[in-house]
Amino acid sequence: MKPIWSVLIVMVTTFVQALLGSLPASLLLDRDSPLRQPLGAAGIALAALLLVHLVRRFADRRPWAALGWHRPSHVLIGVVAGLVPVLVAGGLSLAVGAMRWVPVDASFLLWLPLVAVVVLLGQAFPEELLWRGHLVDTLSVRLSPRTVVVISSVAFGAIHIVSRSPADTVLERAFFAISAVALGFACTAARLRGGGLWMAVGVHWGFHIGLRLLPLQEVRYGVQLVLLTVTLALAGAVLLKGQGLLSPAPRTTEQARA
Repeated sequence: MKPIWSVLIVMVTTFVQALLGSLPASLLLDRDSPLRQPLGAAGIALAALLLVHLVRRFADRRPWAALGWHRPSHVLIGVVAGLVPVLVAGGLSLAVGAMRWVPVDASFLLWLPLVAVVVLLGQAFPEELLWRGHLVDTLSVRLSPRTVVVISSVAFGAIHIVSRSPADTVLERAFFAISAVALGFACTAARLRGGGLWMAVGVHWGFHIGLRLLPLQEVRYGVQLVLLTVTLALAGAVLLKGQGLLSPAPRTTEQARA
């Protein structure tokens, strides 16, 4: 399948898996039910596994093992690589007045583990399975790692143009999409660095944990997004540093199946 069709299928599947996976919990449980979000997130993860399996079997015809299931311990490295840029950007945003501390009940710390699981199942795992697992593997058969990084990052950022966010101006929405490109870049870099799916999952997971860890409120959201974009881009650059990860040629058949 041509790369453009692989990208379009992934973009559509991103929305389909989120809708189908969360639908049962939305229909069966009240909005205030404490089980609605965890079960909805679990549904999204299961939907992602099913849809990626179907796409790989009937569209791209790539082996399941090539998604990169090995080295699950790399998720911890990825969490650090995704968490640090958010914390640094948060600190810089505070320093320049782009964000401010807000008082919160200390009980929110008790909910963090559950929130982390919901984020993992509802966003980090299913999105990375599709984008850095399936798409990067599929594109890497025909395209060079450099091109794969660009396509995976830019296309991932493009779908966030229609995502919900605190952005309320055209410029802020543009910055939001660009920050998503930077997140996609960091996750793709982690995929290449770790040679598998899990480090990319960790980066995405750490990113969302960081956003929820600090009790901060946006004051100048555009400035915050610019700082976050810079720190994520630096994290991705560090992950790609050395080892010839950005070669100008596609992977060999043996590398593609690793």
